[in-house]
Amino acid sequence: MEIPFAMPIRALIVDDEPDARENLQLMLEEHCPEVDIVGQAGSAEEARERIASDRPQALFLDIKMPGEDGFQLLRSLGGLELPVVFTTAYDEYALQAFKENALDYLEKPIDPDDLQRAVGKIARLLGEPDELAEQGRRVEALVNDPASPLSSRVAVPGRDGLQLLKQDEILYLEASDSYTTIHLTDGKRLVSSKHIRVFETNLDPRRFYRVHKSYIVNLEHLTGFSRSEGNMAVLDTGAMVPVSRRRLPEFLAMINTF
Repeated sequence: MEIPFAMPIRALIVDDEPDARENLQLMLEEHCPEVDIVGQAGSAEEARERIASDRPQALFLDIKMPGEDGFQLLRSLGGLELPVVFTTAYDEYALQAFKENALDYLEKPIDPDDLQRAVGKIARLLGEPDELAEQGRRVEALVNDPASPLSSRVAVPGRDGLQLLKQDEILYLEASDSYTTIHLTDGKRLVSSKHIRVFETNLDPRRFYRVHKSYIVNLEHLTGFSRSEGNMAVLDTGAMVPVSRRRLPEFLAMINTF
């Protein structure tokens, strides 16, 4: 295949999981020799430093990272005109959003053929400045749009069937063994046999945060934090949700950026 761009393509891999970064780099080295990996970053902060110092021409960006996620990273970078390939184990709504916005994504586990197609698209974009600028506008619109499919609905299976919830209806989630109780903003509760880890994967990481192994809170309803009550996240309904000691430093650092 003829590539309309001078090689190599300088790329940065951003993913909080070291194994995922190494696996993607090995796949690129094996299947896409035209890509030169200039570095890896395990957090949004490290990615910003790498982008400034290494000046990559493309990003392979994981969406779901603790603390500042992939979308928050892109928002902080503003109108960065680099080809972005999202790498994700996200649910069908996110994948549909990428398709509708003509954005490239790699669904984990990554398929080599999909990887080669994504690299071919990067090369074409780098050779077409107008098309690259248009992709940048689509990325910016998606990551800044709270009404996008990325933040739409969650499927909640129960005894009587399946209920679709808008994510803004969810106040917080509470795990009990393999069951999850979903506390809604109207005071109602739903109990699902789906494990809280599955919900965590399907929720918009820009809006939901796992404060404890048994709790996920909707940050849009967070109003404060109380040490006197035993390290509790305070929600606008008056509900208080425990924050684990392991999660506490990251949680406090995150809310200090609000």
